[in-house]
This record gives sequence, C-alpha cells and structure tokens, in this order.
Amino acid sequence: QVTLVESGGDSAQAGESLRLACLFSGPDFTYYAMAWFRQNPGKQREGVSAISWTGESTYYADSVEGRFTVSRDNAKNMIYLQMNRLLPQDTARYFCAAAAYGRRWRGMPPDQYDYWGQGTQVTVSS
Repeated sequence: QVTLVESGGDSAQAGESLRLACLFSGPDFTYYAMAWFRQNPGKQREGVSAISWTGESTYYADSVEGRFTVSRDNAKNMIYLQMNRLLPQDTARYFCAAAAYGRRWRGMPPDQYDYWGQGTQVTVSS
C-alpha cells in the first residue's frame, strides 16, 4: 500500500519562495512517476508539475513554468516542489500524486494517478 504525505505549505508574500516536500511510503518508489497538483474550493484540480521515474523528464503547467522546479530523491523516497516568485494566484491546496509505470502521466490527467496525498495549503498574499 502506498501513502503520500505532503509538507511545507505555509503563508507567504508575493515574490517569496516556498518548498513543498512529499514523502512516499510503500514499495517501489522508482516504479512511479510523480506529480504535484493544486486545487481551490469549487474548482477543478490542476496539474502543476510532473517528474518521471528517474527524474530525467519534468513537465510544468504554463502558469508555473520558469518559477517552479520539481525534483525527486529516489534514495529518500521524496519529491519536492521549489516555488519561487510566488503569486497570489498560486494560492491553493497542493497535492502530491503517484502514477504507476505505464500510466499516461505526462499531461497530468488526474485519472492517470493512482495515489494521492491529503494536501498542504499554500496561501500567497499580495
């Protein structure tokens, strides 16, 4: 059984930085592509960034390209999201998700992700 636990959410001012982390518990971490999603109440879950099993390939939503960086440490079963130059529109609950090998993970369609964390709240004020 896989569980995902996010941390690092906080309140920040526009222009500041935050780093989110997600701990993967369970077997075969390197079997999963990983992603970060975000969601606000009453809105659809949005894919933010994804990373391949080895970490060699990464993908970003247009809204965060150039500001956010996703990474993973396969030795520690962790993924990270470095968020720089935060904007008020980055305010959301951020979720970590895992897609098993063979899933169509690149475009970050939520239905291709098998496991989800509970999320961590990021609030950016202007």
